[in-house]
Amino acid sequence: MSKSNIERFATTRHIRDHCLCLKTQRVARVLARHFDEAFRPLGLTNGQFSLLNAINRPEPPTMGSVASLLAMDRTTLTAALKALERRGLVAVSRDPDDRRSRRLRLTEQGSGLLDKAAPIWCIAHEEVDALIAQTDGEGLLAAIDRITEALQD
Repeated sequence: MSKSNIERFATTRHIRDHCLCLKTQRVARVLARHFDEAFRPLGLTNGQFSLLNAINRPEPPTMGSVASLLAMDRTTLTAALKALERRGLVAVSRDPDDRRSRRLRLTEQGSGLLDKAAPIWCIAHEEVDALIAQTDGEGLLAAIDRITEALQD
């Protein structure tokens, strides 16, 4: 026996109201648009800003470590890097210790852009923090970290 339209819609509403995956996808999109708009004057997207930050380390990181940090596969990382390389923001070179591996570093131009972007991030993040403060923000962030760690590959 098939479900009636009313039962099916009740299930749909329940999923809409309780599905963590749907809710996190929605908030991720909204946050992405918020930060994209903030970084627009610099010609950056939030993803590019995150990538520049992931590369900004005392020693040039490997592609694998950056991909892991950002929960990206290497193919997606390679595609994202191409735009930053074309703009002269990132340099990719062979790892001297492992010729199969690649190391990433910010160029002077990339470091300069990151310096300009960081205060913009702070302002945009303060706006989000103010919204989180209206809830159990620390609990929310801790729960997100626990889920990420437990379900990551």
